Amino acid sequence: MTTGPPVAATLARMLSLSADEVLTTTRSVRRRLDLGREVPMELLEACVEIALQAPTGSLRQDWHFVISNDREQCRAVGEIYSRTWHGLVSDAYLERAAAAEPDEEARASWLDMMGSARHLAEHFPEVPAILVPCIEGRLDGAPATLQALKWGSVIQAAWSFMLAARNRGLGTCWTTVHLAEEEAVARILGIPYDTIQQVALIPVAHSIGTDFEPGRRKPSDRVIHRNGW
Repeated sequence: MTTGPPVAATLARMLSLSADEVLTTTRSVRRRLDLGREVPMELLEACVEIALQAPTGSLRQDWHFVISNDREQCRAVGEIYSRTWHGLVSDAYLERAAAAEPDEEARASWLDMMGSARHLAEHFPEVPAILVPCIEGRLDGAPATLQALKWGSVIQAAWSFMLAARNRGLGTCWTTVHLAEEEAVARILGIPYDTIQQVALIPVAHSIGTDFEPGRRKPSDRVIHRNGW
């Protein structure tokens, strides 16, 4: 008996981007998340399968990925994110931070980004799916070498998830605001808080359009140090 392609493959709307295109156009998608369209679990799992190929320190693979497309769970987590974001980001904070930018163009760009972040915070409860990357063990007070090992592994895997999602027409955004209420999110998702540490909260949705472009960044000559500092 012949079998067809995996379910996830039939669900994935592959964009067939080159490696360079995926790497330079995977943006933090906030305003262009399709909040009304469901994200199949099989599609989320396909992206996690790719994420598992990321480098992992000492081959420990002591990472975990909580994925949910349960609307009630996502709404409950999103409400915590929204409440926490608005509690941390006041108008006074925005004014001070904008004033610290070096020029008018940088200030306008930063304020536009924060407007996008506010939009996500206000609509996070409507997000159709989430990914929470986690690590085994809590790192409070751990030596820098152990922290680098742990964070470096799981963050690379989470970024691989986001790249895979981009190539399948999904939008994502790396956020950490919810960590101020990590234990509350752990209760909703059944994460054992005492032994598993959350690293981020990534909203996932089909993107509205796929025409993303490279973001505004500092010129490379300002950050590259050749043959030493």
